[in-house]
Amino acid sequence: MAAERLAEAGVSVRAFERMPSVGRKFLLAGRGGLNLTHSEPTDRLLARYGEAAGRLAAPIGAFPAEALRDWCAGLGVETFVGSSGRIFPKSLKASPLLRAWLARLGGLGVRIETRRRWTGFTDDGRLLFETPSGPEAVGADVVVLALGGASWPRLGGDGGWVSPLAEAGVSVKPLKPANCGFFTRWSSVFAQRFAGAPLKRAALSFEGETVRGEAVVTADGIEGGLIYALAAALRDAIERDGEAVASLDLRPDLDIDALAERLSRPRGKRSFSTHLSKTASLPPVAVALLREAGTHPPGPVEISRRIKALPLRLTAPKPVERAISTAGGVEFAELDEGFMLRRRPGVFLAGEMLDWEAPTGGYLLQACFATGRAAGDAAARWLAARAAA
Repeated sequence: MAAERLAEAGVSVRAFERMPSVGRKFLLAGRGGLNLTHSEPTDRLLARYGEAAGRLAAPIGAFPAEALRDWCAGLGVETFVGSSGRIFPKSLKASPLLRAWLARLGGLGVRIETRRRWTGFTDDGRLLFETPSGPEAVGADVVVLALGGASWPRLGGDGGWVSPLAEAGVSVKPLKPANCGFFTRWSSVFAQRFAGAPLKRAALSFEGETVRGEAVVTADGIEGGLIYALAAALRDAIERDGEAVASLDLRPDLDIDALAERLSRPRGKRSFSTHLSKTASLPPVAVALLREAGTHPPGPVEISRRIKALPLRLTAPKPVERAISTAGGVEFAELDEGFMLRRRPGVFLAGEMLDWEAPTGGYLLQACFATGRAAGDAAARWLAARAAA
């Protein structure tokens, strides 16, 4: 996005890509339908970015969801609003958008050079690259770094930029997993039987916030949209307290009284697990989760309370390389309003390198698009001001 804006401003642009081809993480996002952004009002959308909302207000305000949809349409890619309010390409694929975008960049004269890994600056301010033929130093009048976070490192972004920037005196908050799964201590019997089992129609509560969705049990923990939605708070609590105990509601569509009435029905010759499954409509994994929590309470009301508020004890987030996105990054105090490094005039930053995070739902790509656009525009203005001086 930064390259496009700079090229449209008449700047000669070279884009350096670490991998043999561009957009690998973008294409991975397309496997889930390519959730580009969200249709909710901009003020609500901005609130999803938490403490970073103030710094992201200007770039997202200048390039909100509707503008992103118009941009896609300009590339011949139609979008639609799903039932959840999320916005997708009608094809539910990333490749048509990426192909059209690369064709546009080519038409604007943008040169893309692959297998170029940025490793830092030379003493005279040039960019250092590791290439198949050895180290290379490249001079530039203006630079935009958009090197990603550290999740899915096999796709290119591995956080290797942290050390070179730190050596240049830039303050970088540690990169942490965001939108990630968590470890927990299942019994061996539960882990062996239910690893991979989906937990549908559930709700999760933590620190006063409740979300609904689905999760998947893993051999060593739990992951999925239900968990990702509260991942930041859960991760921070584990850092602070050593663990996080969330409350899992296995039947959010029924209240305690309704559940208790069902569980009060005669059990007959059925086992207690079968009785729970039949009367409370709980799948086997949910019944097993109740068993993991300990001995069943003595009465229908007490059992219903446990179904509605099952303690889920989480011990650690899954590693950053297994996360969907990354928290942490270059602190906004290091940047001016145009995302230029105060310590290195002419070097701008964009995307997941910056210290922000957001839940899934289109917010990740929206901020990457918007900050890339803002950095590209600011870089073009900076060049123009220097030329006019």
